[in-house]
Amino acid sequence: MSTPDVRVLPGGEPGPGPGAEGPGPRRRRPAASPGTSRAAMVQRRLRSMPRFWVGASILVLMVLWALFGNIPNIYGPADQDPFALSQAPSLQHWFGTDRIGQDLYAQVNSGLRKSLVIGLFAGLLGTAIAAVVGSVAGYLGGKVETVIVWFINFLLVLPAFYILLLFAPALRGLSWVAIIGIVALFSWMVTAQVVKAQTKSLRDREFVKAARFMGLSTPVIIARHILPNVASLLIVDATLGVVGAILAETSLSYFGLGVQPPDVSLGTLLAAGTPGAVTRPWVFVFPALALVLTLTATSIMADALRDAIDPTSGAGRA
Repeated sequence: MSTPDVRVLPGGEPGPGPGAEGPGPRRRRPAASPGTSRAAMVQRRLRSMPRFWVGASILVLMVLWALFGNIPNIYGPADQDPFALSQAPSLQHWFGTDRIGQDLYAQVNSGLRKSLVIGLFAGLLGTAIAAVVGSVAGYLGGKVETVIVWFINFLLVLPAFYILLLFAPALRGLSWVAIIGIVALFSWMVTAQVVKAQTKSLRDREFVKAARFMGLSTPVIIARHILPNVASLLIVDATLGVVGAILAETSLSYFGLGVQPPDVSLGTLLAAGTPGAVTRPWVFVFPALALVLTLTATSIMADALRDAIDPTSGAGRA
């Protein structure tokens, strides 16, 4: 049998045989695949989810229409045409007019823009409150957690809508900034409980203990180590929170507790169009269609985003 050709180095140690790498520079290992990161996994899942792109496309179109859709129209939301009272959709008034001659296309465009602004800021504010309160309660524990949990449970059992009805006279005429605060005030409790539970499971992890031993303060630990690990939950909650906030603002405005005339939102347009929904269906159908399209598209996108972010979900895997 032939023995392998082994070179002997000057020190008597066997060296590499022919064809083996010598003492020259080592070859670089191939870089790690970018698909191994969590963000890449989420992107890969989203690419295989048609419903996400359908929902996102519709939502983007609705937002663009709310921002720029009235530019080609010659009428503003407050303009009146005395020669077109309760007119059906036509080339002059694309969505028709109401009983005082206001262009419904311009009003739906303006109302959708106001509802989107209120829903976006109220949804994000509610998620931010939930993130702060839930992470503080879960990380500190003890009496702080007990007090916060008691306060959350107290708000959960309150009939928020009936409380708003009770204080309706004092709420009339509030600005849309106040409406954002009111909607956000009653929308964060459930998410805060989930964040609290996840924070309690994170506070005893090694990286959190290491940060604590290094002397980092509680706000820094929560901001750097707790919240980034619940970011996926917060992203999905913020998306769903926008849906809930738009629906809440529409309901408040429908019953006269939100946006007040002469300002318009989808809720005020639905309230004004309800009496004529049978005889003049365009005054109700177009605001309702704008609301349904916006909420459905956002909900579909949020549902797909939740499946893509959840590591235990089998949906959307490439």
